[in-house]
Amino acid sequence: MTDTTSTATDTTSTASTAAGTRYAVTDPASGEVLRTFPTITDDELRAAIDTADRAHTADRSTAADRAALLRRVAELYRERRDDLAATIVREMAKPIDQAVGEVDFCADIYDYYADHASEFLADQPITLAAGSEGSAFIRKSSIGVVLGIMPWNFPAYQIARFAGPNLLIGNSVLLKHAPQCPESALAIEQVFHDAGFPEGAYTNVFASNDQIADVIADPRVQGVSLTGSARAGAAVAEIAGRNLTKVVLELGGSDPFILLSTDDLDAVVESAVATRLEGNGQVCNAAKRFLVADHLYDDFLTRFTAAMSAVEPTDPTTPGAELGPLSSPAAADRLEEQLASARSQGATVVTGGERQGNAFTPTVLTGVTPDNDAYREEFFGPVAAVYRVEDEDAAVTIANDTPYGLGSYLFTTDADQALRVADRIEAGMVYVNIVGADSPELPFGGVKASGFGRELGPLGADEFVNKKLIRIG
Repeated sequence: MTDTTSTATDTTSTASTAAGTRYAVTDPASGEVLRTFPTITDDELRAAIDTADRAHTADRSTAADRAALLRRVAELYRERRDDLAATIVREMAKPIDQAVGEVDFCADIYDYYADHASEFLADQPITLAAGSEGSAFIRKSSIGVVLGIMPWNFPAYQIARFAGPNLLIGNSVLLKHAPQCPESALAIEQVFHDAGFPEGAYTNVFASNDQIADVIADPRVQGVSLTGSARAGAAVAEIAGRNLTKVVLELGGSDPFILLSTDDLDAVVESAVATRLEGNGQVCNAAKRFLVADHLYDDFLTRFTAAMSAVEPTDPTTPGAELGPLSSPAAADRLEEQLASARSQGATVVTGGERQGNAFTPTVLTGVTPDNDAYREEFFGPVAAVYRVEDEDAAVTIANDTPYGLGSYLFTTDADQALRVADRIEAGMVYVNIVGADSPELPFGGVKASGFGRELGPLGADEFVNKKLIRIG
């Protein structure tokens, strides 16, 4: 759930490590640095890996024991929801109602894995070939220390979907958060400590990129999961590959929203606006390209433009706020450059496109052609591109004409068409006639340049696991 540009969710920082300001809380609206945190020293980082490795080696807990700890984590999230949500708003300007929802979703995730502990870690019997004697089964077990590299756009949720299943499995977690989310990182680490997880089971590290490269290369680290930019993902995968370390990558997307037919256009428009503006337009699996059947295009564009125009950027701490500033001045600069480039290459701004500090008015583009850079870029902000399509085939062609393949949205009244088109879309997820339907039991992940591997659901508990065959004669 993140940008694929280096200025948004890349794990790098322009702040000075030597000055101890790599990790800092910076007001997204003004760019004022509110608080700084020192980067971990090399000795401290080695000690953290040692402690995590010892914690895994010494662990004798059962799945039921770990499930009980995760339930306590969920309780603490709910008890501290207001403080955790306020921290999210302070660090990346998410509207407060959405930040509270994020914290609640995290609690649901931890409860989900606690509730399904015995199911996900149960032995899986294997039916032997005819004539074979004895039995066989798969027994799942932890693999050791795993590293999570997380972005800023969901400071709590991104951690939950990585840490929840891995702590249930019994892996030890090292967590490198985005440099602009240090307070969230520390608050969440405290939750795990207060819940009763032993020292080393979950450790936050304020590490530099060079240090993280060394962590990935450490033979005690058995897996790494990154949500971030394509550049960061490629760098992490390269290091992991050299060291034969398992990797899961979620690298963002430019998800299509396909409208082929509807009995309630106003409801579809409401869904379109909601998915485009969530998180101030900075959500990786939000719809960003709207592909509308010819007979609905004019009406949709009129209503969608009006609905987008009705939303104004405001103070994200205000209950009911729908849209705040982008996460940083750098993110705003990047979006401004993308919009200027799109215009210069022939796109039409139907509404919006105005920068107000680090916020943008909701923007609707048309006339984005394949020779325009905007055609294949991900806009990480409140910008929607609308396309007229002749038919189902044209919609699928444009939907798939992107480097990405994370999520997608399809609206149709034809049940046969829904499954037919869903089968043809090159994406890890297809949502039919619904948006905002993420849930702990639903696997999350993509294909193509959106990465590989899955988080959440039963598949999320099946990534960093030793699936050991036991054959008994």
